Amino acid sequence: MPEEQISSLSRRKIAMLIDGDNAQSSLLPQMLVEAGRYGMVTIRRIYGDWTTPNMNSWKDVLNFHAIQPIQQFRYTIGKNATDSAMIIDAMDILHSGFVEGFCIISSDSDYTRLATRIRETGIFVMGIGERKTPKPFVNACDMFVYTENLVTETKPVKKSVKKPVNKGDKKKEEKEEKEEADPMPILEKAFGMAVQEDGWARLDHMGNALYQIDPAFDPRTYGQRQLSRLVGNLKENFEMKSQEIEGSSLFYVKLKEGPEQG
Repeated sequence: MPEEQISSLSRRKIAMLIDGDNAQSSLLPQMLVEAGRYGMVTIRRIYGDWTTPNMNSWKDVLNFHAIQPIQQFRYTIGKNATDSAMIIDAMDILHSGFVEGFCIISSDSDYTRLATRIRETGIFVMGIGERKTPKPFVNACDMFVYTENLVTETKPVKKSVKKPVNKGDKKKEEKEEKEEADPMPILEKAFGMAVQEDGWARLDHMGNALYQIDPAFDPRTYGQRQLSRLVGNLKENFEMKSQEIEGSSLFYVKLKEGPEQG
């Protein structure tokens, strides 16, 4: 998200709700920092059955980061009751009016409807989860951060390629990998949404468009920490200029005619 937009959201109060069964305890500090970019994380809760061994990895980091553990027993073997407890709590928090945003940490598609319901009220909702997170949940959020980008922030993330069943599957995977490695298709779409009559687009407006197209868009996926650096490095595709307004730099970009996209 553009730096200008981040600064304007810094005082937003956010409720962070963690699905302990579908999140990585080792990344808790990075996830807190990521949510903190979009507001103050005032409510911090993690849900799970704390009588099970798989929750042990969380216990050491909870007190340090002031995370409140919520016990949820599994009433049926093989069923995860955590999502129900989180959804009920989220709706209670939503109607309390205590926060202006939510951060849902999970890779489970069961939270798709919850994210959609929160957005319907005009409240900001972000998600954090693994790249395997189903697209419906990703797209239900205003923005979504893949945990792989929190682990490796300076290197492009490559998809692991599974052994294809047939030639059709292989071609599909190769196409997906190529699209993921090339940021130009989504950048061109965002530019088209943000471009003004003079052929230039404000970078912050382009950033807003990117998250409308794909809430999971992240410059770190392409090896850059900021959108301005990602676009700035694509000199054969974009022209960039800046304008000083009240002590702040406002960036504008222009798509070059007939860019070589390789």
